[in-house]
Amino acid sequence: MAETVYDFTMITSAGEEMPLDTYRGRPMLIVNTATKCGLAPQFEELEELYQDYQERGLVVLGFPSDQFMNQEPVQDEEMVAVCSRDFGVSFPLAKKTKVNGSDAHPLYQHLKLQQKGMLGSEIKWNFTKFLVDADGRVVKRYSPQTAPRKIREDIEPLLTS
Repeated sequence: MAETVYDFTMITSAGEEMPLDTYRGRPMLIVNTATKCGLAPQFEELEELYQDYQERGLVVLGFPSDQFMNQEPVQDEEMVAVCSRDFGVSFPLAKKTKVNGSDAHPLYQHLKLQQKGMLGSEIKWNFTKFLVDADGRVVKRYSPQTAPRKIREDIEPLLTS
């Protein structure tokens, strides 16, 4: 059984396998995303967090998912282009990922087990956020409606000076 997020691998939007152990010692904000979602403007705030804190260790990881009303209907290459062009995203993006169901990505199975939501463990919508400390432990879960800027006060104590 996995103990930390470092025990998992993501597949990048370019189709390359990337062990999350690559980010060992760095706090992470892991978010399921969708470019056609009404909450998509959060991409801009996520990018602001990434730009403001990456030198102090923060990694933002986007996991696009099409499991909520077909709001990520495009192929991975087009999704990356939309994120970059429309929202200025430069943080790492995974290829489309299932976050719920029996075939949910193992990372998401772990995240949901570590931090359940208010109404159970399943992801309810796009832009559910998980904050992970530098030891790879999931420390907090945020609802889709929580603006990324409101997470700053929880991120700052996890950063290197």
